[in-house]
Amino acid sequence: MNTPIYSQLVKHKNLDFSPFHTPGHKNNFFKENLFEFDFTELPDTDALYEADGIILETEKNLAKLFSAKRSFISSGGCSLAIQAMLKLACQHGKKILFARNIHRSAVNACALLGITPKWILPKSKNPLFTGVISPQDVEKEFLKDSEISALYVTSPNYCGEITDIKSLSKLCRKHNKLLLVDNAHGSHLAFLKENQHPIHLGADVSACSLHKTLPVLTGGAVLNIANADFVENAKNAMSLFGSTSPSYPIMASIDLCCQYMSEKGMNEYQQLEQRVLQIKALAKNHGIIQPDGLCDNTRICIATPNIENQIEFFHSHKIEPEFCDGKNAVLICTPFNSERDFQRLEKALSEIHGQNDIMPFTFTLPKTALTPREAILAESEIIPVEKAVGRISADSACPCPPGVPVVMPGEIIDENILSLLGKNHFIRVVK
Repeated sequence: MNTPIYSQLVKHKNLDFSPFHTPGHKNNFFKENLFEFDFTELPDTDALYEADGIILETEKNLAKLFSAKRSFISSGGCSLAIQAMLKLACQHGKKILFARNIHRSAVNACALLGITPKWILPKSKNPLFTGVISPQDVEKEFLKDSEISALYVTSPNYCGEITDIKSLSKLCRKHNKLLLVDNAHGSHLAFLKENQHPIHLGADVSACSLHKTLPVLTGGAVLNIANADFVENAKNAMSLFGSTSPSYPIMASIDLCCQYMSEKGMNEYQQLEQRVLQIKALAKNHGIIQPDGLCDNTRICIATPNIENQIEFFHSHKIEPEFCDGKNAVLICTPFNSERDFQRLEKALSEIHGQNDIMPFTFTLPKTALTPREAILAESEIIPVEKAVGRISADSACPCPPGVPVVMPGEIIDENILSLLGKNHFIRVVK
């Protein structure tokens, strides 16, 4: 029998591409063979959801790093942390205001938990990028609907744009609402020159995908809690969704990451910040459009509509980006990228000049017919999108850019959605 997955991974590794994608360790951090420690929950290895020994000690180390009341390890990715965060929020009510650029795991959690989502659209000066929500728009929603119990935002978003968490925190305290932050792509923000981590800026809870931007094995994440009200029930919330077989190699990698970040990580991430800012300045000098406003200084998001085939272009420079969609590209940088990686990227960017006209992206929220729970759990079928007008979506559909789902489960597909999704696509709808 052949080994298609293993063999392809070996083949890809031998390509020797510069990795501007997750995971943050870039296969260039761990000196230890962590898979020698693929154990299970034993008398001397503690238990993740009943932690009172070594796992609890590491969680306390994480809390110190992120200035949290408590931190809780996930070896099931940030999806588990997001699910647990929403379960905890349900203690205060099941109507939550969500920024529309929500991750699929949060949509599914809404369905499982019976949460009623209300949507608020991010705004951007450039249609290629997602944008952020404004405190003014949030306050209008709070004043319109007193039943809203919490605000849920994604910051930073996939393009690296950072929401004004400090202002939103003040606003949520003013109106007695919770502030929940999907910080999947921003664990490292706590260690940059200006600390933009949501917990530092006043969020009640944040879900952080450590493996995306820090040296942690894929699947390693943490639920950071600043609001003491949620500490007692956090483990129970995580065990509701999490596997009963947590990965000890992943948890050990989190341990090693904590040690690294406490000893020299902050210095190295701030050096990285300065190096990436140089590359962003180079891109700007070549007329390459990037997101405006407050952004992650270690993430590069560029508009490249003049390149006929983005993947071929970057591969010709021995670069593997995090994401390309034909119009823009996302590149994730960490201290474990080499100087050779950065020089390859600079050479590639130096060959990009000017921009084509960019089509505007206009979107209005569709009408809702069912709750996400009703739509996702209903009997459904997959049909061509051009035959779906008037039908109720059983899934979320998100053309990129700008990273905002144009239809969510339970919403009615209209002509505007059809034009945004384009033909030759299929979509799942309620029967």
